[in-house]
Amino acid sequence: MKKSAEALRELARRALEKAGAHSKMAEAAADHVVRAESQGLATHGMSRIPFYCSMLRNGRADGAAHPAMIADHAAVCLIDNRDALPYVSARWAIDEVIQRARRNGIAFAGIRNSAHVGVLGIHLEPVAKAGLVGFAFTNSPAAIPAWGGKKGLFGTNPVAAIFPRKNGEPIVVDLALTTVVRGKIMMAMKKGDKIPEGWALDRHGKPTTDPKEAIEHGSLFPIGGAKGAMLGLVFELVCAALTGAAIGPEADSFFAEQGNKPRIGQAFIAIDPSLLAGTEKYLERVETVVSAMLVDPEVRLPGARRFAAERRAKEGIEVPDDLLAQIEKLCST
Repeated sequence: MKKSAEALRELARRALEKAGAHSKMAEAAADHVVRAESQGLATHGMSRIPFYCSMLRNGRADGAAHPAMIADHAAVCLIDNRDALPYVSARWAIDEVIQRARRNGIAFAGIRNSAHVGVLGIHLEPVAKAGLVGFAFTNSPAAIPAWGGKKGLFGTNPVAAIFPRKNGEPIVVDLALTTVVRGKIMMAMKKGDKIPEGWALDRHGKPTTDPKEAIEHGSLFPIGGAKGAMLGLVFELVCAALTGAAIGPEADSFFAEQGNKPRIGQAFIAIDPSLLAGTEKYLERVETVVSAMLVDPEVRLPGARRFAAERRAKEGIEVPDDLLAQIEKLCST
């Protein structure tokens, strides 16, 4: 069924508040999932609302929690998310890196005691609107083995970067370090479908096409083999060691009905080009790279598909009827 963004936002907000989220938390989370849905990222869109409601109802997220800043030093700060759904904390972190980068040229904001934070590239969009370059990192429950290992250790550990342009939508690079995002494996499990070989490993470290085995007992293939596993280590340390957050094995799966509070970490960085090469030179260099890329008509700029989907979404967003019915039920029970 096709719904307006406003209708979906209201539905998501109501379900989250009914599950125990305070109004500011529910609003921030609802805004984010609808943005994801409008950009064609259904694995991180409205399908996350039942998942977040479950976390709130089962005590894996604290719906009454408000974040607090626990370290504040010039270009860097650290926010304690206090086990909330982390969308309020992420907004705060983005505001902080924008302000601090304008004063210092570069800024870092970390978050700890956090949880699933959605689409990193969406969080970074205000950074680009401010004329800054942005980077975002998160760790997550164990999913990728250390290279040579059999058991998941590092999270899928997504990373995103955003680069503003002079006239046009920003370049957005946003990816997880696994061959495929876990959400696609979950969707295959719900549908009873097999997954392609090369996406996941079973509990014995062998390739599997069984999505249930992959999610509940196995691990995921890193992109680029050993190189992807090494990046997983890098981002695990950025998000956990610098912030004091939990590492992958200390956080139960996001998708488990019962489990601990994940208490993972996120990191956001902003850089002001005006204090380096200068804004005009920066923009000229970006467009030189873009022009060279687009000489080949088959090339698509990273992020372009998302923004095109969002423009189309102004006419309404298609969401499966059974998912809408499930969220409607969450609003009343």
